[in-house]
Amino acid sequence: MFVFAYGSLIWRPGFPYVAAQPAMLRGYHRRFCLWSRHYRGTPEAPGLVLGLDRGGSCRGVAFEVAAEEREAVLEYLDERENPRGEMVYHRRDVGLRLADGRAVRGITYVADRSHPAYARPCHETAAQVIAAGHGMAGSNRDYLLNTVRQLGEFGLRDPGLERIAALLA
Repeated sequence: MFVFAYGSLIWRPGFPYVAAQPAMLRGYHRRFCLWSRHYRGTPEAPGLVLGLDRGGSCRGVAFEVAAEEREAVLEYLDERENPRGEMVYHRRDVGLRLADGRAVRGITYVADRSHPAYARPCHETAAQVIAAGHGMAGSNRDYLLNTVRQLGEFGLRDPGLERIAALLA
């Protein structure tokens, strides 16, 4: 099984894996499109977290999971991505192109556009929210900067995230 990571899963997967490598997902793009009232914000001052939204493409990291770990990893990810049963993400089976050239199937989590937490702020608004956001998992700023840094460690860039990061300064 492959798990496609595009945000904090890149730098904090939290599950056992056999290998990790850059991968391309077509049909979705990475975006700060979900209000976070738990991990990166509070109910009174929500932060923003990344989701996969329709259209475009996304370069991220594919984690290969051993067959015997599959069910435990899926259970862990379902709880992590939708804490307390709040279904802000849908688990999807997707096609991935790995950096080594292989085409594989994998799972990832896509933002639910019908959920009240769904948002589409401009880069400037996202930067303002992220600069101030802090929740039980830490600062929203660290979430953004860790994601940009880890993408770089895999040789990947995301100009949209880099633009938001530049607006934080």
